[in-house]
Amino acid sequence: MPSHHKPCKQLVLYMHEIVYNGTNAANATSAIVAAPEGYNLTTLAGNNGFGDVVVFNDPITLDNNLHSKPVGHAQGLYAYDSKVTLSAWFGFTFYLNSTEHQGTINFIGADPVPLNTRDISVVGGTGDFFMARGIATIATDAIEGLTYFRLRVVVKLFECW
Repeated sequence: MPSHHKPCKQLVLYMHEIVYNGTNAANATSAIVAAPEGYNLTTLAGNNGFGDVVVFNDPITLDNNLHSKPVGHAQGLYAYDSKVTLSAWFGFTFYLNSTEHQGTINFIGADPVPLNTRDISVVGGTGDFFMARGIATIATDAIEGLTYFRLRVVVKLFECW
């Protein structure tokens, strides 16, 4: 991107996902809701999860501590879309409700997980983020076993109203 394109607003947020594994329903923030025939809904399907669809409602914090006060939630879904590598297609919304930010930011795009950082599109928003356009750079910040991962999301808006 040319250097003269500077974001009009930038946020750094953390998404914390606790994957349902069949025994953690009280704490889970995501669940596999569709899987290829022959697979269950508590573990990823073979072939890098190809065909699994996951819905989520993850807390968003300003730092990487799961127990920090949430500033909102990320709600949406992703579908594992490759047999060759771990990759997903995302469609989700950040619902922000804090003293600093009120409104939503909408995201859509591919997430090739093995890359250190991935960019997805910011395609709109409401409230403080009315008609937002830009990109979000996602990095996997932590993985703990098969049930918890944290994403660092740097949101860069290039259209701000």
